[in-house]
Amino acid sequence: MHAEATVERQALPARAPSVRQLEVHEAEKWDAFVAECRDATFFHRIGWREIIEDVFGHRCYYLVAECEGSWSGVLPLAVVRSRLFGHALVSLPFAVYGGPAANDSESAHALVVAAGELARTLNVDHLEIRNTRTQCPDWPRQDLYVTFRRQIFGDVDANMLAIPRKQRAMVRKGIKNGLAVEIDSSVDRFFALYADNVHRHGTPPFPRRYFARLQQVFGEACEIQTIVDSHGRPISGVLSFYFRDEVLPYYAGDIDSARDLAANDFKYWPLMRRACERGIRVFDYVRSKRGTGAFDFKKNWGFEPTPLSYEYQLFKSDRVPEHNPLNPKYAAFIALWRRLPRPLVNALGPAIIRNLG
Repeated sequence: MHAEATVERQALPARAPSVRQLEVHEAEKWDAFVAECRDATFFHRIGWREIIEDVFGHRCYYLVAECEGSWSGVLPLAVVRSRLFGHALVSLPFAVYGGPAANDSESAHALVVAAGELARTLNVDHLEIRNTRTQCPDWPRQDLYVTFRRQIFGDVDANMLAIPRKQRAMVRKGIKNGLAVEIDSSVDRFFALYADNVHRHGTPPFPRRYFARLQQVFGEACEIQTIVDSHGRPISGVLSFYFRDEVLPYYAGDIDSARDLAANDFKYWPLMRRACERGIRVFDYVRSKRGTGAFDFKKNWGFEPTPLSYEYQLFKSDRVPEHNPLNPKYAAFIALWRRLPRPLVNALGPAIIRNLG
């Protein structure tokens, strides 16, 4: 356990920043800061607070750092309380990135220290900060996760040629099989594909209303792309986020036969192509766990993994929590879950996954 955070220091502000909680009327100011802050991600947007509280019932605490009257950093946090998995203060549950988004290291440090004080006040088991890079080098960390990001070239053909040969052949196979892409205004088709996919993998699904809220809250920054076969039947889909000059394919789903039609590779090509045509310059394949099929899939697309620094301040344990499907103690649960009927897992799943964060 460590009482304070140690943050790599850069240029410091003239005076030490103060930290307070966000006020109700400051939502637009928060998003304006996030839009301009280099360290901010899509998951720092204020809309996540509404979704986390309304859909999952978790209490949020959004912290603001100020220096000489101006905002210098923000840190979104939410409390996940679970009898099964313990109590945690997390930045940010259901997100792959989090942590302080700040203009300088002093503000980032102040936000992390304030988060630790809040965690003690709330009497949680641990504080978890999902950083894109190391913030607190003396804290315990989890090195399981990596992210995959790559430049999108300004020319469509250049992006096709940048796909490694084997995966490019799969994209062309999908084209030859008559696959087409449709943009959906409803989550219905996507949710059916997503629920089918997570059931086969033995993991609980999010509720349908979660995806509906993502569309409602983030509008055009949340896009659902459905792949249909030559008969117009939906076989694969991806829900993506847009943030500044980045596109993030975040949730995906498919039916079992999608693999034979090369839909799983094909679906990312029209997303990349359309992003290129819109002037988007970064394709963020987001998080995967080492040693998984998703990790290998993204590597095969020519993306290099970059480690994520998930850091923990532990209060009631001396071990970093491992609430993920790779933990051997969940193997029996996963095997059982796969055998349960789909309507049952869709009904029970949301109550479980809300506690995982």
